Amino acid sequence: MNNLLELGLVPFFIQQLNDVSLLETQLGRVTAVQRSRLTVVTETGEKVVELSPALLQAEPTDRPTVGDWVLLDESLVRITDVLERKSLFKRLGAGSSSEIQPIAANVDILFIVTSCNEEFKESRLERYLALCAEAGAMPVIILSKSDLADDVDQYVQRARRTQAGVAVETANALDPDALAGVRSWIDSHTTVALVGSSGVGKSTLLNTLAGHMLTATGEIREQDRKGRHTTTHRQLHALPDGGLLIDVPGMRELRVADVDQSLSTVFEDIEVLAAQCRFADCHHETEPGCAVMKAIEAGSIDSRRLSNYQKLLRENAQATATLAQKRQQGKDFARMVKEVKRIKQNKIAE
Repeated sequence: MNNLLELGLVPFFIQQLNDVSLLETQLGRVTAVQRSRLTVVTETGEKVVELSPALLQAEPTDRPTVGDWVLLDESLVRITDVLERKSLFKRLGAGSSSEIQPIAANVDILFIVTSCNEEFKESRLERYLALCAEAGAMPVIILSKSDLADDVDQYVQRARRTQAGVAVETANALDPDALAGVRSWIDSHTTVALVGSSGVGKSTLLNTLAGHMLTATGEIREQDRKGRHTTTHRQLHALPDGGLLIDVPGMRELRVADVDQSLSTVFEDIEVLAAQCRFADCHHETEPGCAVMKAIEAGSIDSRRLSNYQKLLRENAQATATLAQKRQQGKDFARMVKEVKRIKQNKIAE
């Protein structure tokens, strides 16, 4: 069972097995996802497998993703079951999609990587932090390319203001000796996911932590400071000193849904002040007795932060309503199919 222990197997997952003998052959962890084929590592080695018919028809969030612990059938060619997760990092699909997409499962810590340059955006960090809180993971903001910044401290302070108490680490991903703070978050059983925009240095950070080249790296385009995609699919890597890292491709669009409580976590300062407003339905604009606007005028809260909070509230409400409508339509359709089957069975019986 040593192989599985190195992959992060802990009692939480073992206790879900009805038969402990499944540990020897049929239990494994998903280490890569490429379209409909998944790579799973078991006690006996790595296998490329497919999904069972039932999982192919399941909701996207019920299908296995990178980091999931799964059970294979006896032939070891299909995934039949996904074990209960400790956490799930997910997002609303890009474009007009109204499906929730699973990104990485059973993540303990989310490294939110951003650069100490024009790429740094507080509003984007707050969006990642909301999704991290919803996932049930611990966030750590990694400020990459710190060796190229004239004033690293200003980026540290700006990052810390995105969520009360959030951990922030600076990193020169090209220098192994400059990553002590980052490494301190990873122990032998920790699963970390690397997320952030393309070109912020996630792949370089991964390669330096691993001590050798695991994935290709690229440069930021000078004309627009946007990164090139170097990671093309999600993959879990075991680090030589213990711990696991999931490299996630850069996501230019990061839409939210079903994150009501998570927004309260990220924007706790605003919500505490909002409870002190004179009117319960205060919009924090021109209403008299608005505690939030008073704090903005005093300089204790940035108007940008309030604007982003309100934007995420609107986006979340709209997307969540759309999801609820889609779920209801699915339930109505299922009931209709069930009723049609019942009618047919009654006719056959007659």
